[in-house]
Amino acid sequence: MDYTAKDIAVLDDLEAVRKRPGMYIGSVGAKGLHHLLWEVVDNSVDEALAGYCDKIIVTLHSDGSASVEDNGRGIPVDMHELGRPALEIVMTKLHAGGKFGKKLYKVAGGLHGVGVSVVNALSEWLEVWVKRDGKVYYQRYERGVPKTDVIVVGEANGTGTTVRFKPDPEIFEELKFDYEVVSRRLKEIAYLNAGLRIILKDERNGKEKEFFFTEGIVGLLKSLNRGKKVLHEPIYIKGSRNDIIVEVALQFTDSEIESVHAFTNSIKNVDGGTHVVGFKAGLTRAVNEFGKRTFKKFEILSGVEIREGLTAVISIRIPNPQFEGQTKSKLTNSEVKTAVESVVYSGMMEWFEENPKEAEELLNRFMLIKRAREAAKRAKELVRKREEISITLPGKLADCSSKRVEERELFIVEGDSAGGSAKQARDRRFQAILPIRGKIINVEKAGMVKILKNEEIKAIITAIGAGIDENFDLSKARYSKVIIMTDADVDGSHIRTLLLAFFYRHMKPLIEAGRLFIAQPPLYAVKKGGKIYYAYSDSELKKLLEKLGDAEVQRYKGLGEMNPEQLWETTMNPEKRVLIRVKIEDAKKADELFRILMGEDVESRKNFILMHAKEVRSLDV
Repeated sequence: MDYTAKDIAVLDDLEAVRKRPGMYIGSVGAKGLHHLLWEVVDNSVDEALAGYCDKIIVTLHSDGSASVEDNGRGIPVDMHELGRPALEIVMTKLHAGGKFGKKLYKVAGGLHGVGVSVVNALSEWLEVWVKRDGKVYYQRYERGVPKTDVIVVGEANGTGTTVRFKPDPEIFEELKFDYEVVSRRLKEIAYLNAGLRIILKDERNGKEKEFFFTEGIVGLLKSLNRGKKVLHEPIYIKGSRNDIIVEVALQFTDSEIESVHAFTNSIKNVDGGTHVVGFKAGLTRAVNEFGKRTFKKFEILSGVEIREGLTAVISIRIPNPQFEGQTKSKLTNSEVKTAVESVVYSGMMEWFEENPKEAEELLNRFMLIKRAREAAKRAKELVRKREEISITLPGKLADCSSKRVEERELFIVEGDSAGGSAKQARDRRFQAILPIRGKIINVEKAGMVKILKNEEIKAIITAIGAGIDENFDLSKARYSKVIIMTDADVDGSHIRTLLLAFFYRHMKPLIEAGRLFIAQPPLYAVKKGGKIYYAYSDSELKKLLEKLGDAEVQRYKGLGEMNPEQLWETTMNPEKRVLIRVKIEDAKKADELFRILMGEDVESRKNFILMHAKEVRSLDV
């Protein structure tokens, strides 16, 4: 189908993007930076969805710029009715694009049309090459303003578009693209679009990856469940209702974590939306209906009881997606809920009928989970009642005196000796210390009742004061910051991973609110001329030694090696310390690592150890 200037509709101008970038890309940190790249990639994916593109090359350049090249039709370059080439209109006008009518794109992720023009406005410079009609067309922009006309710079075989842009340092706090973040996203896109080849190149370190999959979302599901103990083969459901195409792949594992990944026209919706609501409703309805048919004394199950250990991928294709905000993190089309619920209900009922043995095993599992959750609830209630009667904080907690939650901090410190140093080092007015002994319970293998009996876990829950799981209430948290402070050795790293996994599974809102941190004690003390300098990494140590010359270097293995003054000065003093805020992705990674190393899947553990053995720098034996 022809794609020309007549197909470019303009709804608005590019004003205010640079003044209020957060409105368009969510933030000016790492998330917003990567959102620029997703906008350009999504345009190329839309060409693939329309059937005109089968190869995308994404390059992270050494100068801090990124480029996306596709072999689609190429953005139109002929004159638009506004008196400028269509390419320039697309690049400089907000809400300009070929996706507002149904003629050219039956489905598209870029419905808002803000994408590439916002990328242009928020880039120090942007260059675009278009291959069409046997020619290569080029235009350059600086901070959204054209610096050249659309000019012919060569001859072309085939068609396509290449966009290269450098994020503007005047706008962004973070300017470095993360290879792993980009790699994960492109891998998802390749799974969602079977047959689309995506190549990622990183000029900064020579890394290169190619993503090409034929299994579609079932392949993505298997990838997400790698290392988990799965309970059955993947369930794949596909159907359509009123022009909405629904694809779902799901599989239950022996984990406690529910993991649902939702996409609309290949765009990830991290905050879910109506397709996720429809999926959950359809699954719950099917399970309960089949349960009533199968067991005489069947108790109705809640959605939460059914979805424990579930991994699911939901992918829908829809002509006119509507999202909450410009970042497309949540789908809002009301008609999608009904469509997805209907497709999932029918598909699950069919699977239950065709797989009676597996279906009965799953039903037994769900009922077991229901009983376990009820037992855990009774145990939690008992703990809560005891707390209400005594309101006793853990005996080893050295609490702070301030009553203002917004300034109170809780340090969870490994070991009694380090806890002693921390108690002496702290500012008693606003810093509380909770020492924990040894390694806390393995939450991977322990049930909830056992977890709640563990003294260290009980101390953490009671000290924070906000409950756990579905009873967690952030407004009741006694501290504005919870800070994990462990040694820099292997044991310290292990305990940190255990704690992160616990917080991710049972106090996730604390992480989502940005209130969980990791303290960064120095790795080295460098003494010269009666002065002590601290280095927090090997690279910092190298720079210090280059500056100071010969000096005495002490490596800290444990917090207990520092006296209280040093601990305060380097790790606890708000004016000088370094804290790492835990993001949900960090905690999720820790949980996945924990599952591999502490779970029951021996093969995954063996593969992980073999893969990372060469990276070991220190071994405690």
